Amino acid sequence: MTTHASTDQSPPAGPRMMGGENGLIDEATQAAISQRLSQIGSQAQQRTAAYSSQGAVLWSQITGRLATGKLMRPALAMLGYRAFSGRNEPRAIDLACAFELLHSALLIHDDVVDKDFVRRGEATISALYRDQALAGGRSLPDAEHAGNSVGIIAGDLLISEAIKLAARAAAGTDSESVVEQAFFQAIEQAGAGELEDLLYSLGSAPATTSQVLRMEQLKTASYSFQLPLQAGALLAGASMGQAENIGTVGCQLGVAYQVIDDVLGTFGDPSRTGKSVESDLREFKSTILLALAAEQPEFAQMLKEFRSGKVPAGQIREELASQGTEQFARQLAEALCSRATGSAAFRDLPEGAQQLLRTCSHLILERSR
Repeated sequence: MTTHASTDQSPPAGPRMMGGENGLIDEATQAAISQRLSQIGSQAQQRTAAYSSQGAVLWSQITGRLATGKLMRPALAMLGYRAFSGRNEPRAIDLACAFELLHSALLIHDDVVDKDFVRRGEATISALYRDQALAGGRSLPDAEHAGNSVGIIAGDLLISEAIKLAARAAAGTDSESVVEQAFFQAIEQAGAGELEDLLYSLGSAPATTSQVLRMEQLKTASYSFQLPLQAGALLAGASMGQAENIGTVGCQLGVAYQVIDDVLGTFGDPSRTGKSVESDLREFKSTILLALAAEQPEFAQMLKEFRSGKVPAGQIREELASQGTEQFARQLAEALCSRATGSAAFRDLPEGAQQLLRTCSHLILERSR
């Protein structure tokens, strides 16, 4: 598999450790990704305005929320691309943006599933349309239904745009089919993980530790780490074996990332995370913390009483703290990161990629939001 030729080639760019917020890409690349995301949103808004003023307003709301996070998934797609000396950065930028659009869509859908109306400390798109319905005299249940319905529509629009962009990035290259397959796999596995997460939350007891780790691999690690790295490598012309190696390392790092996310969801600083420390508990989310604690019969019984409304969420959180679940979870994340960066797959990667993936491991373990 070889890198395609193009008239808009830029000079070869090796992996670089830079000053972007996520520490994985340089500021110029981060700015280029942000600019491209804004352009994509604006173009979608302009197209939609020709046939739907309300649709254009929705795209305006969507566009204003793009590129407001750490851009970690685009950074990893670029890392995978540069690790194998890709020579057409505009295509790589488009692939990176496709993963960010997918991420934005999944966040919106996730907020609907979790009945959350605040994201990163700000009102979600669902919340804005809920409030409009309330102002129009609708009841709270009807207004929330309207807001969440708009959230579903917004997420669907973003997924459609993401698929088109990923296909455009790979079109005409030797790796077209495998890049597209990797992107479709990201969507499919994220959906399966979200489904498992929802169904586990409906159970009378939390999922087991192994079930939670598998769910978190599907829901987060796959589309956030494994497949951006893998797709970026494939677009650059890496062999399937090379791409699978970098994806395998990314998968382990991604599970560690979600484990830390579970910790922050219960023990983090809400002013940093933008999320209540009792939100996961109220939704009975099967986090690694609950799975670890539920191995103790006494806590399992307390969870049953919590589920029936006899025990408040704050008491569950206190019990999780007293059992040391935060420390256990952090140790698990450290073990996952060590396993990833000590693996044979990791050692087979180019040195520049190894350096940036070590940085990624450090950022995962030190993150506070």
